[in-house]
Amino acid sequence: MDQPSGPPTEIDMTRPSAARVYDYFLGGAHNFEIDRQLAAQIASMTPNLADTMRAGRALLRRAVRVLVAEGIDQFLDIGSGIPTVGNVHEVAQAANPEARIVYVDIDPVAVAHSRSILAGNDRCAVLHADLREPERILAEATATGLIDLERPVAILLAGVVHFIPDVDDPAAILTTLREATVPGSYLLISHSTFEDQPQEMLDAQRLSARTSTEITLRSKAEVAGFFGDFTILEPGVVHMPLWRPDVPSDVDEQPARFGAFGALGRNDRTVG
Repeated sequence: MDQPSGPPTEIDMTRPSAARVYDYFLGGAHNFEIDRQLAAQIASMTPNLADTMRAGRALLRRAVRVLVAEGIDQFLDIGSGIPTVGNVHEVAQAANPEARIVYVDIDPVAVAHSRSILAGNDRCAVLHADLREPERILAEATATGLIDLERPVAILLAGVVHFIPDVDDPAAILTTLREATVPGSYLLISHSTFEDQPQEMLDAQRLSARTSTEITLRSKAEVAGFFGDFTILEPGVVHMPLWRPDVPSDVDEQPARFGAFGALGRNDRTVG
């Protein structure tokens, strides 16, 4: 896997990045010492956090397989981070080589590495944008020629909405994204929660305040609300390992310990 020769010159190497910490926990190579230091501090408080990150990625892979089986061939992955093994394009294009993916991330390093990794894949594009600018994301994704909003699309928000504080009105952001889709489109959300969590997990989540993207923990009801009038598909808003496991034995004895909910919704609006 090709990598950029070094980080872009505008990157602040003195402040950890949520995307790079996430990459580290997934076993990636696109992170810096400052990120590893924060990851080690978080891991010392919550040793299972790496498992949580992997559970989130596993949920994303399962959802993409479901979506491809439902005929979805275009994906808008917002907050995609740094592509690692088993990312959206690999899963989708393994099942349908014609599948098109637009990745979006706020972290310049994540974007730089993504563009290098995806060089030569003309069915993928990478945008540097902020989820808080949904109109811009939709316009730029359409401009790539890979996303056609007149056709069903899957919008993937895996582990990103919790980086939007209440003051930035995440409900309005989600409404803009949902309203841009046609019937038959889908919305995936996975989101960190305070429900059913031990104090040490909550303490570790608060360390996210040291990054430029602090986490806001939300309830199951709040996560469900982000789907608006979309139909939330079975099994509903559930702890991540409980969302359509490949086999029953994949479900952890304590699925709540991963600290996040996941769900998939479908646009079932009637046209006209």
